[in-house]
Amino acid sequence: MVLLPISVVFVACASGQGSVSDRSADVRRGQSVVDLAERHIGAPYRWGGASPSGFDCSGLVRYVYAQVGVTLPHNAARQFRLGRPVSRDSLEPGDLVFFDRLRHNGIYVGNGRFIHARQAGKRVSIASLDEDWYAAHWAGARRLDRLPRSIDSEE
Repeated sequence: MVLLPISVVFVACASGQGSVSDRSADVRRGQSVVDLAERHIGAPYRWGGASPSGFDCSGLVRYVYAQVGVTLPHNAARQFRLGRPVSRDSLEPGDLVFFDRLRHNGIYVGNGRFIHARQAGKRVSIASLDEDWYAAHWAGARRLDRLPRSIDSEE
């Protein structure tokens, strides 16, 4: 009698929502984004800045996401075109939040707070979505899950 080796191949099937492991990876990446952004609290604001020596809002978002391998444009309105929309009550750490007709954005950290680089003379800081100005100028949010690692920056 001759025994032949048998190979078994398992094929996974994922729904349109993504598998549990994909979702776990998205959550881990979101938390990594928050952890990286928190390292820059206190960095100076600099118009057009995209490095720890000085950030503007979209420059901070771009820099932090680059650290997890995602290249974004250096413009809040262009960043808003990416990912998928998220309602304010469904925000998760790492989501992008937008204000003032897409002229300002930041990274959601959880508990109604976000990290951003606001304006000249200020530093990277955490703010609340419920503060009057941010609540009144809310423009939307985006989740950057299931994105390719490199996104055309259109610059």
